[in-house]
Amino acid sequence: MRDRDELERFEKLMGQLRGLHDEISLLARKSANDGVNAFKLKLINKVLTAANTVLGPSHRPFDDFDQFDADDVPSTSDVTMVLAQYLEEAERYRANFVTEIYDNKWVYVIGGGMTDIPAGAPKKVTRK
Repeated sequence: MRDRDELERFEKLMGQLRGLHDEISLLARKSANDGVNAFKLKLINKVLTAANTVLGPSHRPFDDFDQFDADDVPSTSDVTMVLAQYLEEAERYRANFVTEIYDNKWVYVIGGGMTDIPAGAPKKVTRK
């Protein structure tokens, strides 16, 4: 990450992806084949567009996917699967910008230098 603004955009994105994934997962458990309504789909697509920008081409989960087609209503299980892939790639991206300073204390790396901004340890993913 280049600067704190980029970190803030990323943190906002992670919160949105997690929130959407949690909500749609609940709906998918109730009825996996139900379609996602237009309002939710609009919000999901907005977050996916932001994710594609923040993650860049090297961390996008799918080269040929930008967002869901509003005319071809996706099922809750489809949306859950795609959001899970975006979460995985977002964590992979984040893992490139955190470092352990000591005793399982992690901080973000911005512009190539360590910061004092606390970060969680990366999940078990491999770096890209």
